Amino acid sequence: MTNSQPPLPQPQLEPAGITFEQYEEFTPEKLELWNGYLGYGGQDQLGFHLAVLRNMGLLTAVHHTQLSLWIEALERHLKERLETINNQPETAEAMLNRLNRAMEDLAAVADYLEVQRSNQVE
Repeated sequence: MTNSQPPLPQPQLEPAGITFEQYEEFTPEKLELWNGYLGYGGQDQLGFHLAVLRNMGLLTAVHHTQLSLWIEALERHLKERLETINNQPETAEAMLNRLNRAMEDLAAVADYLEVQRSNQVE
């Protein structure tokens, strides 16, 4: 067996398992609460968090989180990615405009769904 680190768990839409090697590498030996965060002694928690999301499935995670937060996260991520691309200024501006329109439409759909859900609860 080599000492190489297993690949980071990759979350999927539906719940999925991780390998034993990923479990050994990315699960903290002792899970602690430190200043409101789960973890252990300053270890990098990325692998652990990705494993949890993979086990949970992204659809379940979305179901239990405000849609507006997912939209905001996606928008920030895509804008950061657009900023790193060295394209013609006109192309970059066109892509940013498309992203802004798409995010506005997505936010409107999410708002509508939230209102419908709150109406059903009443």
